Formats: sequence, structure tokens, C-alpha cells
Amino acid sequence: MIGERIKRARGASGLSLRNLAEQVGVSHAMIKKYEDNQTMPSSDTLLRIAKTLNVRVEYFFRPASVTLDGIEYRKRADTPKRVIKRIEADVLDQAERWEELANLWPNFPTPLFSLPSHLPSFIANIEEVDAFADALRDVWQLGFNPLPDLVETLESKGVLVIITTVDSENKFDGLQASVNGKPVLVVSANWPGDRQRFTLAHELGHLVLHGRLPADMDEEKACNRFASAFLMPAQTMRRHLGESRKMLEMQELYHLKHEFGLSMQACLRRASDLGIISDSVCQRLLEVFSKQGWRKQEPGKAYPQENTSLFKQLVFRAHAENIIGEAKAAEFLGLSAMEFHLMRKMELLDAVAS
Repeated sequence: MIGERIKRARGASGLSLRNLAEQVGVSHAMIKKYEDNQTMPSSDTLLRIAKTLNVRVEYFFRPASVTLDGIEYRKRADTPKRVIKRIEADVLDQAERWEELANLWPNFPTPLFSLPSHLPSFIANIEEVDAFADALRDVWQLGFNPLPDLVETLESKGVLVIITTVDSENKFDGLQASVNGKPVLVVSANWPGDRQRFTLAHELGHLVLHGRLPADMDEEKACNRFASAFLMPAQTMRRHLGESRKMLEMQELYHLKHEFGLSMQACLRRASDLGIISDSVCQRLLEVFSKQGWRKQEPGKAYPQENTSLFKQLVFRAHAENIIGEAKAAEFLGLSAMEFHLMRKMELLDAVAS
């Protein structure tokens, strides 16, 4: 078990066997033996490995072990394998901590995810994806107004949301998978909020549309349509823009972006999908985006990023209810015992604020 964790942490760090061996002070053959569980590192060596790989020693002895099943990526075609490897290692690490915390709790206070039974079982064409998104909103009692916190919405339905920070090259958007039967949606922390939200909604589309689409329908296109429809329902879009328009102002798209958390380009394409504007008008405006360089970075203030604090909240709650002690709580949060103590007393927060 320790060997597998050394190998995973090494992959997450991007170090080769020789790189790790040089920094730890042993041969690369010995590192290989550690990873293959042929021999155990000494306490001092394990400490050096932990320091080099930027993990706590407790990581190597964590009891919960999970696997990612049914992985569906939303990534660029040029995403390097080493980046994917680091992302998967980070996701597994976070998922394991979730699983371990859940196993320590007599009755873990989070809902179990289940697909609503009253949703259409088959979607015949791309337009019916809109009705499906509306139906899901209705079953989940979300109404048709903007969703100010998409992560909280998903977590309240039993979906585990993980935000990963390891993609420093901005080559990854998100993925959808399951851990021990629980759905997991992963999104990069390095994108603006509107892109994060579209990615999360897209991955939710994979989760809820699976098995409901005809064989000749492109699932990626269907999930894109679902993401736009879920974040910006048709009736709400028409209420803001009208039934039919000959042109749209960029300021309209900008204000829609900051109300619904959907990029200006996505709002434009949504108006086209719904027939509010013609395809030719949509293309003319997209050409403006291209000429202005707005396809890569849209004008004005960026939409705020999505965040999750549920895991931290549950760790502090578990400590308050005497389910775990300070040392275990600090381990879950990746803090030293002193840092956790200061955080409990709000002193660490004050220090960071100043």
C-alpha cells in the first residue's frame, strides 16, 4: 500500500524515479523497490520522500483507498499525459480524504445522489435537451432564476465537487467520474467562474444524460446544450432578450454573463440556439469577438470563481462533535497541529487577512 502511494505521489509531482532518488539520497532501483512493495523505506527515508513529494507522512498510511471509475474528461486535445496523471493523483487524494472522513462519521451528514425518477427516459433530438434541463431544475426545485452558487447546488444533491489546482498549464477543464458509486465532478481552479460553471454543468450533463441519447447524437454537443440550458433556461432567456431580435448589444451579453454566470460567447450561442437571433447574426457577432481578441479573454470584469468549503466545514463539525481530534482534523486539512489550533481560534485567519 505504501509503495502505491509513493508511486502516485511521485506521478503527481512530475518526478521520475531518478529525480526522486537523487533528492532523497537513495538509488533509483531502491525507489522502484519501494514502489513495488519489495522493501519498506526506513522512517528517515520516508520522511525525506514525503518532504520531496510535498505530502504529509500520514498520506502513506491513510486507510481509505479509492479508484476513479467511468472517467469522462473535458480537456483540450493537447493536454499532456503528465498533466492528466497529476490531476488524477490530486483527485484521488481529495476523494480518499472525503471517504476516510465519511467512514469515521456514524451518519455522514451529506445526501446520497440519486437520479430523479420523473425525468424523460429518452431524448429524441437536441432541442429536447432543453426540456430535460428544465425538468431537472423542476425536480430539484431550483426554479428558473440564476444559480448563484453552482457548486453548493450540486453538493446539496449529493454530487462530490473537487476543485483541483495542479493544472498550472491551463490544459484541463474538468472531468466526471465516480468513486465507490458516488458521482464526482472535477473542475480546474485556474479558470474564471463562467468557464468553471459551464464545465461543471457540462459534466453534470454526462451524468444525467447517460443512456438517454440516441446512438447518432453527439454526446459532447448534447452536454454543451444541456450546460447552457441548465444555467440559462429558455423561458428566462426570452424574458431578458425577447422572442426575436435582429441584433444584440455587447452590453446585453455582458450583463447576462454576470447575472447567470455564463460567458458572453455562450450567451450569444444560446440566443442563436433558441432562435432569438439568426445564425448569420450570431456569426457576425462572433467575428467581432475574434477581431477584438475576446475569444480568449472577454472584456470587463471576470465572473467570480466557484469554490467549495463543504469538506472544511465537515472537518470542523466532526471535531466539534468529538468524532475526530485536533491531530486528525489537522491531517485532513493538510495543516500542522499548531496551524489548525490557530485556525480554530481564528488567529490564523486574522494573520492571513493582515
